[in-house]
Amino acid sequence: MQALEGYYKNGGFYTLKPPANISNYRRVIITILDDQIRDKPDTWAELDKIIIEMNEKPHLEDFPRCQLGRELINFDEV
Repeated sequence: MQALEGYYKNGGFYTLKPPANISNYRRVIITILDDQIRDKPDTWAELDKIIIEMNEKPHLEDFPRCQLGRELINFDEV
């Protein structure tokens, strides 16, 4: 038995990862959850719209920092 996570959109079920070793015509049970997945923004304008709709703007501290071996440049402070 396998559990697959995905989302339903426009009449189809899309998995987040490709299923492993499933032959055709297998019996499948799909559980519909109450929460919704927000669509990925297609353009920067849509991303800006999502940020504007937030109660507050995101801060640099909200995102974990990658270890790049040097300090990041924050252009808001330049």
